[in-house]
Amino acid sequence: MPNIIDERDGVAAQVQESLPGPGLRSQSVMFTFLGDHVYGHPLCVFSGSFIEVFARVGVSEEATRSTLSRMVARGLLRRQRHGRRVYFGLTLRTVEILKDGRRRIWHTGVVNDVPGDRWTLIGFSLPESWQRQRHELRSRLIWAGFGPLQNGLWISPAEVDVEAVVRDLDLGPDANVKVFSAEPREPTDMERVIRDAYDLDGLGGRYRDFLDRWDRADPMPEAPDHLARSLVMLTEWLRIIRTDPRLPVRYLPRGWPAGRAQRVCHTLHERFRDEARAIAARLMDTVPDTAGPAGQDGDSRHTLA
Repeated sequence: MPNIIDERDGVAAQVQESLPGPGLRSQSVMFTFLGDHVYGHPLCVFSGSFIEVFARVGVSEEATRSTLSRMVARGLLRRQRHGRRVYFGLTLRTVEILKDGRRRIWHTGVVNDVPGDRWTLIGFSLPESWQRQRHELRSRLIWAGFGPLQNGLWISPAEVDVEAVVRDLDLGPDANVKVFSAEPREPTDMERVIRDAYDLDGLGGRYRDFLDRWDRADPMPEAPDHLARSLVMLTEWLRIIRTDPRLPVRYLPRGWPAGRAQRVCHTLHERFRDEARAIAARLMDTVPDTAGPAGQDGDSRHTLA
């Protein structure tokens, strides 16, 4: 299961930057850049190229170098020397993260209009002394689309491989984890269940903020070019949809903004794409990845972080 440290629970120390997007982190923008311009190509990118690209969205050279170093330390990038220069390539862990982002944007989408209900329930009881495991488990459940139904009982609107979610947590039998597939029955009020388990106001607000910012004739006019606009827009979008559990649309409030926001995102990506890729190609000094991770499928049409 992908482990997005700073996206899920904020535990990773980050260099804070005054990026154009609200609350964006430099590591999040890095994932977007890698997904849209590096993933699918067996290349390593020169550190100076990252500095030039990130300067376009307000990230300083110092912060860019710090982000690269932190990502190497966390196994998210690896260094490759070529002469006196240092280049950076993807790791298997990062490839999985980028694959997950592409799936969420271009394949599953944000609108769940599948007929019928098939939910996953997980119940667990962890010893009081297991604070770290409890925090990590809850973070992973949220990442996998679960919401808390009541104390120790969480629910997801999809068939979830919970074994993959908890596999490396070393919970053991004392965790008392139980998993079920379920369908709602009368008199269950699923709209009430969803309101109780998920922060619909917060999620809907994030989609509406995205629309306010990007659904206009000239979005982000202060940006120097479409590469900067694309990086900020896609980073904002990934941050939203990674918190969206894809609840069945029939249970959501009327006028739910996710579908409209998705159309805006896709339209802008097409609008920005050619210029963004041309600029990135001009700025990127690359060398062949001599020991790159397996699993890059080479489909670079839609490869977002």
